[in-house]
Amino acid sequence: MILVLGGTSESRQLVARLTELGWPLIVCTATAYGGDLLKTSGGTAQIITGRLNEDELAELMLVHNIKVLIDATHPFAELATANARKACARNGVLYLRLERPSLPLPDHPLVAAVNSYREAARRAVELARQTVFITTGTKTLPLFADAVHAANLRAVVRILPDLAGLRLCLDLGIEPRNIVAMQGPFTVDMNKALLTHYHADVLLTKESGPNGGSDTKIEAALALSIPVVVVKRPPAPAEAVSDLNELINRINKHIR
Repeated sequence: MILVLGGTSESRQLVARLTELGWPLIVCTATAYGGDLLKTSGGTAQIITGRLNEDELAELMLVHNIKVLIDATHPFAELATANARKACARNGVLYLRLERPSLPLPDHPLVAAVNSYREAARRAVELARQTVFITTGTKTLPLFADAVHAANLRAVVRILPDLAGLRLCLDLGIEPRNIVAMQGPFTVDMNKALLTHYHADVLLTKESGPNGGSDTKIEAALALSIPVVVVKRPPAPAEAVSDLNELINRINKHIR
């Protein structure tokens, strides 16, 4: 049995491929929305929703006789990755990381690459005149929304159309007119239209790679001469690969 930690676009491709090869799968997604997307990707895997800690993952591995865990979570899901590696070490399970390709950031005076969320919040507030357009997801939204509001600026957020995310936005004092709940990917033109419509003067994003839409967001902002603050992704684990065929070869070798 193979356990996949997913919810990303690349995890859906992975599940579809592994299903084609006939391998039995269990897929864990952090949110019900991520699980729903997986159900429409053509795979037939058992899906478990909800964030699992190290102990819960270790127990799941024992109950289902997991031989391989594939971590296909978001590059910024550092806690999920750490829990997965520890649980695998406890149970002698092979840990593999499917890492989405990175995006070389443009060498441009309007692009500020930072190493932490707090630094990103500080830089965005410094650069903004009125509106910060936030596209970093909901996990760190409280930090960014609080910093923007404390500076008497407007926070416009683009999130997935998920009820939990919408509730969080409202709880943080973000008005419905400043919430864009949409499922990507987005083209450059769509990004430009949204940035223009909301009068954004700073774009706040993460280096999520082309799969996460970082390329089209940054290109759109620069075309409009809007400063971009980018949180650089954490280092990938040593077990990480970006090529799906290489990952499958590693699984084959281990199972044989």
